[in-house]
Amino acid sequence: MKNILVTGGAGYIGSHIVELLIKEKSNNIYILDNLSTGYRKLINKKANFIKGDIKNFKLLKKIIKKYSIQTIIHLAAYLNVSEAEKNKNKYFKNNIIGTKNIIFACKNSDVKNFIFSSSCSVYGSVKGIVTEKKKTNPQGYYAFTKFKGEEIIKKYSKKFGYHYGILRYFNVAGASSSKKIGEIETSHGHLIKNIAIQSLQKQPSMNIYGNNYPTKDGTCIRDYIHVSDLANIHIKGIEYLENKNRSFIVNCGYGKGYSVLEIIKKFKKIKKNLKINYLKRRHGDVAQVYAGTQKLKKLLKWKSNFNDINLIIKSAIRWEKKLNSI
Repeated sequence: MKNILVTGGAGYIGSHIVELLIKEKSNNIYILDNLSTGYRKLINKKANFIKGDIKNFKLLKKIIKKYSIQTIIHLAAYLNVSEAEKNKNKYFKNNIIGTKNIIFACKNSDVKNFIFSSSCSVYGSVKGIVTEKKKTNPQGYYAFTKFKGEEIIKKYSKKFGYHYGILRYFNVAGASSSKKIGEIETSHGHLIKNIAIQSLQKQPSMNIYGNNYPTKDGTCIRDYIHVSDLANIHIKGIEYLENKNRSFIVNCGYGKGYSVLEIIKKFKKIKKNLKINYLKRRHGDVAQVYAGTQKLKKLLKWKSNFNDINLIIKSAIRWEKKLNSI
């Protein structure tokens, strides 16, 4: 049996990864989550749940030793871009020190594989497509915490005897086709989550932060990846680490950019009476970024199953309706 620890496994992305890991009967799954942005209702009943914090080094050491953990998928992080600018200390302690704690807890353990959820924000502002060869240039504080996390993981890899997979997420959206899990947390300000929330309102309205970016319609351009496709990349990443014993860094997206206005116009077709509000730019937002995916597909032999923006929006709306009926 493979013993896998998922930090942040009660969160949006973590719950989708756990769902796939549980399907493989040869896995013992352990979830560590402090439930600050994770939810009990997203915890898979077939996984072993431990309520705890990555800032607690002793607890991490105990879990890794007690359950002979071989693989860690590290997702536990605060990820509100605006909040990170206002509360740097909170993000430093959790995202940077928390990651360092996990890495140091791997010392003299059975951990051989480490998957880290990073972010495309480590690249900074780019014009169009970005590949893994681009030098990192984090501009907001949240991006900086992810960049530092990457550096820590790389630095101690040889010393502590593990290989790593760094996954640079682009914009994650949608909900599982199992209809059991989806995004609950509202504080992150995710566009498609906000659309799903507004889909249930009689007088829906959407905010667009900045319409004077150097893009085709003045609004930010992003690469949206379905959460189930992203979860599958983690499974492929573990397989690669186990079979090749080589570390890697890949972008996780579809390689196509949609502007905020384009996405909202798609929603307007569903909700004709949608009101659009233009507000000032948010600090830390980059104008446009979408993934170069050649390395991802070639290295991990990965293929997408849900690469359809309309399907992503509809799955998020369907989940929101279910969430409101629970």
